[in-house]
Amino acid sequence: MSDERALQTLAQGYSGHLATVSEDGFPYCIPLLYVWMDDKVYLHTTRARGHLRSNIERDGRVCFEIDERDGVFDYGRFECDSGLAYRSVCMFGRARIVDDRETKQRFCEALMEKYGKPETRRPKGFFPRIDAITVYAIAVERMTGKEQPLPPLSEQWPAKDRTKTPVADPDAQSEAAGPGPRRRD
Repeated sequence: MSDERALQTLAQGYSGHLATVSEDGFPYCIPLLYVWMDDKVYLHTTRARGHLRSNIERDGRVCFEIDERDGVFDYGRFECDSGLAYRSVCMFGRARIVDDRETKQRFCEALMEKYGKPETRRPKGFFPRIDAITVYAIAVERMTGKEQPLPPLSEQWPAKDRTKTPVADPDAQSEAAGPGPRRRD
């Protein structure tokens, strides 16, 4: 996936998984909503000091991953000849806690723009609990992206047979397995 396509996928993705390194060396991974803003990933949690915040304060190295599936498709005659159309982006960087109230405000506004209901009649841009959250910013150091697009119907089975084991015979397999379980009365 090109860098441009990876950034587009990152900007449009729904949610992601943030992985940090625990004090004992084990990874810690949680799903979070996020916003791509100012060439960084922004996300938030409660202000309470938990596992995530402790990990980031001790070691800011993180991995953030998003993925989106587009559907399953058949490419051959057997169930195992199935593929998944998807996009995924995995980025590595360093997370920091955002203390700047203006940036936190912009993050909250962007978060509501992305996930909120546009037709709401509630006051826009008013976040009375902004001090009750911790906002994190992740600066991207490297990023990879991968995708498998959904092939057109003309490239899917049965229009095109791409069976990986073309000489396999399901009848021969069931004969080789012998008779099924016997019923005891």
